[in-house]
Amino acid sequence: MIVTVTPNTALDVTYTVDGLRPGDVHRAKDVRCRAGGKGVNVARVLHALGADVRAVLTAGGATGSAVVEDLTAVGVAAEVVPIGGETRRTTTVLADDGSVTLLNEPGPRLTENEWQALASAVRARRADVLVCSGSLPPGAGSYADLIGTSKSILDTSGQALLDGLAGRPSVVKPNADELREVTGLSDPVAAAAELREAGAGAVVVSLGSEGLLAVTGSGTWHAAPSTVLRGNTTGAGDAVVAALALGLSRAESWPDILCRAVALSGAAVLGPLAGDVDLAHYRAEQGLVAVRAHPD
Repeated sequence: MIVTVTPNTALDVTYTVDGLRPGDVHRAKDVRCRAGGKGVNVARVLHALGADVRAVLTAGGATGSAVVEDLTAVGVAAEVVPIGGETRRTTTVLADDGSVTLLNEPGPRLTENEWQALASAVRARRADVLVCSGSLPPGAGSYADLIGTSKSILDTSGQALLDGLAGRPSVVKPNADELREVTGLSDPVAAAAELREAGAGAVVVSLGSEGLLAVTGSGTWHAAPSTVLRGNTTGAGDAVVAALALGLSRAESWPDILCRAVALSGAAVLGPLAGDVDLAHYRAEQGLVAVRAHPD
């Protein structure tokens, strides 16, 4: 079983507008609300692919109830850790020109008991692959507290990423900006190597439209999509993580994992909301992704 953990769950609210102009009044053409947070999005993608997945998440207040109701409605298996605070909202504004604007609330403060309850729920699941995703809310411990001996993926940024390396995750998945922020290095290969020295088994870097870079103990690869897609990019990174988790659970080779990850990332860009994927594009694109070994 793949288990995703989301300490900073959210209710994702997505507005579609003609154009976004700061200081102006806008009328939304479409408004959608759904359960979110990076681990929840990963679980939603894996569920769409038919994988055995369970989402472990926090939820509190009326917003938390809406999150749980949504996951129940779509059939995503979830284990909910109740918290006293109100689950946060995240706001995405999609404009017709293709721009995406995000407003992320920090999330409610967790008590020590709530954090320990989350950790206990994760350990009880005995995951084959554990996915630790997203920001940590105030009061939370380190992702290293959650990572055990099973295969694991860490997808976070800043200090949470650096602290999480103490758990020696199997894979870390920053984007290029997040990698540069924590290492101070502009060369992604050198920066990824630094994270490996600090505890990561492998580092998979999201390069946006240029695809993925994987720096691993068995080699370094670059995987590029067959075409650049236009759409909602907010769930692309979560789709990459879903593909990595599926590949790790099946002990696939790195080139095969990267083909799946690039194809699924593109499929997420074509989906209307984070956590949605265009399965037809995913299936067609897997055979078109170009994977090449990176010179040492």
